Amino acid sequence: MKSPAEDPEPLRPHSYDGIQEYDKRLPNWWLFTLYGAIVYAIGYWVLFHQFEIGMEPGLAVEITMRENQQTATRNASILSDELLWKLSRDPQIVAAGKTTYDNMCASCHLPTLAGQIGPNLIDEFWLHGGHPLAVVRTINEGVVPKGMIAWASVLGQEKIKEVTAYILSYHREGEPVQQAPPWVPGQIAPPASAGH
Repeated sequence: MKSPAEDPEPLRPHSYDGIQEYDKRLPNWWLFTLYGAIVYAIGYWVLFHQFEIGMEPGLAVEITMRENQQTATRNASILSDELLWKLSRDPQIVAAGKTTYDNMCASCHLPTLAGQIGPNLIDEFWLHGGHPLAVVRTINEGVVPKGMIAWASVLGQEKIKEVTAYILSYHREGEPVQQAPPWVPGQIAPPASAGH
């Protein structure tokens, strides 16, 4: 090893505990890292905080966590009235339910859910129970004497949950539920009390 006297590179004039440092320039990789971090910090501040162009990472994580919670709720295997009410407030679930409803249910219940061949689905009168699980049961099992087939094998449970959520989106949890008088399919002018 060369002694400081033999080394042509200059030393810094100060000494700490008898140790002297070479007076060398910092390596390029270190400088690029430093300057790159400075440029990144300024760019981040301008994009996210000044112009609000991108989604702030903290907010993105929060949205992702909320979406994951909604997905877990949707995929929950144990149905309950509470879960179905919660699904009825999820815009994605309601939109999916509307699509299925428009394709499979609107021909009997009308696109407005006001009823025609099938009963009205938006009033407070219910034929088969006015709670969410009762709606699921009615869709699953159908009402064969009145002409409604059992939809369980046609739609599957996921789509039935979505259709139920769509129907419930027209209602509010805790609203009055009244037992409707029997519904006559094909009745030209449904009585005000004819419900689901």
